[in-house]
Amino acid sequence: MPRDVRPARVFEDVAAVLGPRDPQASVCWCLSHRLDSRTNRSLVGPARAEYVRELCRRPVAPGVLAYEDGEVVGWAAVAPRSELPFARSRKIPHVDDQPVWSLWCVKVRAGHRGRGVAVDLLAGAVGYARSEGAPAVEGYPVDNQGQKVDLTMAYVGTRALFERVGFTLAAPTDSVSGGFPRVLMRLQLR
Repeated sequence: MPRDVRPARVFEDVAAVLGPRDPQASVCWCLSHRLDSRTNRSLVGPARAEYVRELCRRPVAPGVLAYEDGEVVGWAAVAPRSELPFARSRKIPHVDDQPVWSLWCVKVRAGHRGRGVAVDLLAGAVGYARSEGAPAVEGYPVDNQGQKVDLTMAYVGTRALFERVGFTLAAPTDSVSGGFPRVLMRLQLR
């Protein structure tokens, strides 16, 4: 099926992928790795949605969305690393001083998984970062070596997924997700 991946500018579409059924719930909204921990904890319930609504209005979109036959089917978060807690991480190393972009969350809606949507999302996120002048894109997936990853922790992606889009291993990390070590994968754009 033809899929269109484009910058996440329509809040309602982002909400369809990331939002909770209960608007009062304090779910992630893909903010846990975008914000410092104090700000992240301070945003509860509907305040989280409002923060994401504002992100969708900024000149640089907070990520990309995949559409299939007009329906939103997935999300990938991508942004300059310098704007994220990853910039200060003690567990995820800096490979060099390039102003890289980070791609840290991939979510495909139920009913659309296992059909290549995640690959399209990563490729679309890379394309968006390239269009915004990023010299490289990094991801921090798990190196699960083919073992099953718990769905609640699968948002970081897998090394194999990133390799399918052309990323290569740049460095190990001290981070673990879902019981698997995370690795720093990099795709040089220029």
